[in-house]
Amino acid sequence: MAVTMAEISKLRTMTGAGMMDCKNALTEANGDFDAAVEIIRKKGQAVAAKRSDREASEGCVLAGTNGGFAATLALKCETDFVAKNADFVALTQAILNKALEAKPKTQDELLALAIDGRSIAEHITERTGITGEKTELDYYEFVEGGTVTTYIHPGNKLATIVAFAEKDAEYETMHGIAMHIAAMSPVAIDESAVPQKVKDNELAVAIEKTKNELVAKEVEVALKKAGINPAHVDSEDHIESNMAKGWITAEDAAKAREIKTTVAAEKSATLPEQKVNNIAAGRMAKFFKEYTLVEQKYEGGGEGAGKITVKELLAKKQLTCVAFKRVTLNQE
Repeated sequence: MAVTMAEISKLRTMTGAGMMDCKNALTEANGDFDAAVEIIRKKGQAVAAKRSDREASEGCVLAGTNGGFAATLALKCETDFVAKNADFVALTQAILNKALEAKPKTQDELLALAIDGRSIAEHITERTGITGEKTELDYYEFVEGGTVTTYIHPGNKLATIVAFAEKDAEYETMHGIAMHIAAMSPVAIDESAVPQKVKDNELAVAIEKTKNELVAKEVEVALKKAGINPAHVDSEDHIESNMAKGWITAEDAAKAREIKTTVAAEKSATLPEQKVNNIAAGRMAKFFKEYTLVEQKYEGGGEGAGKITVKELLAKKQLTCVAFKRVTLNQE
């Protein structure tokens, strides 16, 4: 049957689907709007199943507040073109609005919430059918406190939410700290809040790096004693190229290989454990200074920027940061 432009426009308003998709759905449904809507939904499910193995690396990140509750989320798709589409951004905002209203504790709870009689999960599936791209809610985070604030970086690719214990925190300072978190990517508020898994991993890296450096130093000393420039034999590629240039002889190359092997093995077996642990502890202290919020040099703009730590700024403003979340696309 023939369908009118008015009918197509009406269905498009109801579903957000493209003009041709609406026309085809109405034609297939013989003008029945409910049936046409169902056809479009099923198309979305089919496309979603087909695109399930695709990578969604673009998207829209938004954040908002409701009283002492702040939430941020990322709705992802495959291309920046779709991510910037007004309907895609509007869907992201609608999901965020529902999160701020219902305050779900998990992403699954959020996906189960209804907008206009359909679950958020269904809306996302339908959007896949409309755009032809994989669409997924990839991140949802929230914080709660006496006062909360948000920062959305221009372009909707990065957002932060921050909670403070105080009920009437100064906006300028809160906003500056939210901007600082966006720029400096702290892993936790302070050392005590760093997840144990992160601490264990960083300590393992620090110990391994310390051992490698101590061994490398002994090898360098041994090479110099043998009259060999360590820079000429620091890799097999360098050894080969430097022999070709005549900078080292084949005999020197063989001697260097032997020294590197034997000295490295001997030193690795006799490294003083206490020395290794002390150096690794120093590396951990540096890690906490660089990657915990309160120890970082404040870079949020305004008063104190680049001159004082976040801890000093909070003390000056009599504020206590109790939680923060930082969400970006392709977050690990």
